[in-house]
Amino acid sequence: MRSVELFAGAGGLALGSEIAGFEPALTVEWDRWACDTIRENQKSGFPLVQGWRVYEGDVRTVDWSGVNDVDLVTGGPPCQPFSMGGKALAQTDPRDMFPATAEVVRTLQPRAFLIENVKGLTRATFANYFQYIVLRLEHPANVIHEGEAWDAHLRRLQGEHTATLTDQIRYNVVVSTANAADFGVPQQRHRVFFVGFRSDVNAEYEFPSPTHTLDALLHDQWVTGTYWDRHAIGVAQRPTLSRSTAARVERLRGSERASLGEAWVTVRDALAGLPEPTGGRSEHLNHKLQQGARSYAGHTGSPLDMPSKALKAGAHGVPGGENMLRRLDGTVRYFTVREAARLQTFPDNYELHGSWSEAMRQLGNAVPVRLAEVVSRSVHTHLLLASATEGSSAMGVSRDLTI
Repeated sequence: MRSVELFAGAGGLALGSEIAGFEPALTVEWDRWACDTIRENQKSGFPLVQGWRVYEGDVRTVDWSGVNDVDLVTGGPPCQPFSMGGKALAQTDPRDMFPATAEVVRTLQPRAFLIENVKGLTRATFANYFQYIVLRLEHPANVIHEGEAWDAHLRRLQGEHTATLTDQIRYNVVVSTANAADFGVPQQRHRVFFVGFRSDVNAEYEFPSPTHTLDALLHDQWVTGTYWDRHAIGVAQRPTLSRSTAARVERLRGSERASLGEAWVTVRDALAGLPEPTGGRSEHLNHKLQQGARSYAGHTGSPLDMPSKALKAGAHGVPGGENMLRRLDGTVRYFTVREAARLQTFPDNYELHGSWSEAMRQLGNAVPVRLAEVVSRSVHTHLLLASATEGSSAMGVSRDLTI
């Protein structure tokens, strides 16, 4: 199946969709460093990116005339207009690329699309604009008029959405929020997904169910102790439980482990096998110590034995210390680029290009590869099922006509 990737960044969503069975016809990204990451991995022979055709530039300037028969459009429009850590300018921010995304969907008319963004987009502050985004994706052919305000366009979209008959292309959209940790990513990263299927595609889609839980992790750590045994961590090296966590553990003591699902993946799990970084060369790609980390109130880093905080697209000024590791003794250091890549579930042989701060920016903007794979695979499966159903229906019509 053919796909198009918008706002590709370092390639997290595109890698996940490729693993899930999609073949990118075009990969679009405006940032030079992110494009260099993809191109350099092509040069080094990283297999998944070998067939990617990279367009370095604004998604609004792409000539789509040679791109046909697209099954899936994927992308993570810039999140800064809606991020909790930003100015939250939403539709007034020039980086808002949701209108451009809807225009690509209108042009290519893919069988499905998969769009990702920050959970902050679902805040009550953005309620009307959130509805506008959904309706634009559901009715991409209903374009905004020159000089028309978005809220006036919203009212027209609402009218079309409630109309019983329309001959314009339409998509059935499912909106769902997800915590990456619930799908085996060693990071608590909350995101919103828009998954749409063209109305002529017979897909009864449901967003994937979580597979990993905090309760399973706590059970393995504090009820059976198998987590500590696996990492050879003695009692004296284990963290102290908070009162609320201790109470939760007590409630778990009578639980059947099998009913809890798989355990959340922790920072310690993710970094297993990587040596402590130094300032010198390493046999591991991008695994060099960055100096200067410090801890203070509200800037404490990620603990070893839980999934990390959500990596941010910043370096020294990240407000919650999300790009730092906090050891059991309270000391901190920055994650290396390789460690951050593991937290984003990028393969170890995928190299991030640019300085430490530039590579961390790329990773902070990325979709975790594993989460992208899970969601993309669910879309791929439904497209296959729809194709089989459509094929069977066509055969049935053909038989009826010959009788």
